[in-house]
Parts: sequence; C-alpha cells; structure tokens
Amino acid sequence: MTDGNTGGQFSPGDGDGRPGRMAVVLGGGLAAVLLAALGATGGWLLAGEDDVPPEEPAAATSPTAGSSSPTAPRPSVTRSTPSAPRTSASTGSGLTVPPVIGTDFEDARDELHERRLSWRLVFGTGAGRTVERTEPAVGAAVKRGTTVTLYVSGPAPTSTVPDLVGENCSEAAEELGEEGLFPRYPTGRSGTIQRQEPAADAVARWNDTVQVFCGAQPDGSPSGSPAP
Repeated sequence: MTDGNTGGQFSPGDGDGRPGRMAVVLGGGLAAVLLAALGATGGWLLAGEDDVPPEEPAAATSPTAGSSSPTAPRPSVTRSTPSAPRTSASTGSGLTVPPVIGTDFEDARDELHERRLSWRLVFGTGAGRTVERTEPAVGAAVKRGTTVTLYVSGPAPTSTVPDLVGENCSEAAEELGEEGLFPRYPTGRSGTIQRQEPAADAVARWNDTVQVFCGAQPDGSPSGSPAP
C-alpha cells in the first residue's frame, strides 16, 4: 500500500520528531555563510595589524652645538706663500738715494755722480739753488744707473757753451754735462766734431741743448746738414 504522499516529497519533519532533509540543508548553508563572514572579518583584522606602517626612522640632521656626538673638525689646508721678488733693496748692495735735500743742486749732482747714479734737473720758479725734493725719495733703495730727479727751488742759471770743435764726438756728452747742457747729434755720434750750435762761449742755461755735428768730409764740411 502506499500512503497519501505520492509525489515523493518529505514533510518538514518525520513522524519521529527529527528535522526534515530541507531543514538540514538550509541550516548547513546558513552556517557556512556565517563562518565565511567570520573568516573574512578575522582576516581583515589580521590584515589591518599587518598594514600598520612601521615607525619611521628619524630624519638625519646636521650636528648642532648641542649634539652629543660632534663631527670631527675638517683638517686645515696649509698654503705656501710665494716669496717676494728680490729687489735692489734685498740684494745687499745698500745703494740708496743720498741725503741731498737743502744742498746746492750742483753738489747734489756730484753726489749722485759719485754713486754712479744719473740725474735730471727740474728747476722751479722761486729763488735759490737748493734741492727741495728728489724722486725717488732720499733713502730709497736704487740700482746703479737709476735716474734721480732733483727739484730745484729757483730757475735754471746761465751757463757757458764749451768749445767742442775738433774733439772726438764721444766726448761731447761728458763735456757738455759738466756745464749742465745736453748734446744732440744730427749727423750721428761717430767721428770728429766738425761744428756746433750754439758756438763756443755762447751763453746758455742749464738743461739747454747743443747740436754737435760729427764726421769728416774731404772738404772738411760736416757729413750732414743741421736739423731744422
């Protein structure tokens, strides 16, 4: 015999009080969903602990005055100083401009000549023949042959032109220099002095120029014409 359930379906519960098959299936599914939710929550919590960033290291800073471990001082660099170039004052010659201030300019000139120094006279507009100053200054270290300028208080005095004709041309500069005059050579510096301008015994002033015509021609005339 068959009962009244011909579709093969089971009732929610058997007659013995046990749950039906459908109830068991639904209960198992719900349990699986709950477990999955709990697992996800636990995983999120664990992942949250792992995602916490580690403590960042302190940034490196330069040592200050209060730092407990100051850095070692940088070693100083020693630079050699080049030696100063040697001058006439450091050669041990001891040659200096003599003390000629207040002396007669001719005496000052002779003093320079003895020390083998050259000279140049610059005359002023005042009175007298004394040296007011020098350049280089008195006491300055100089080399032999250095030209020392003598500044004279008064104007250039007069001088007499010496007779140079017939002398060797190379002697003209020294002889004229004794009288405070300077030579000029329109025809060169070799040979014999044939003529001069101004002529001998003419009146000139210190620092004036005398033209000296040197050389020899068969007719005795100078080897060149005077400069204009």
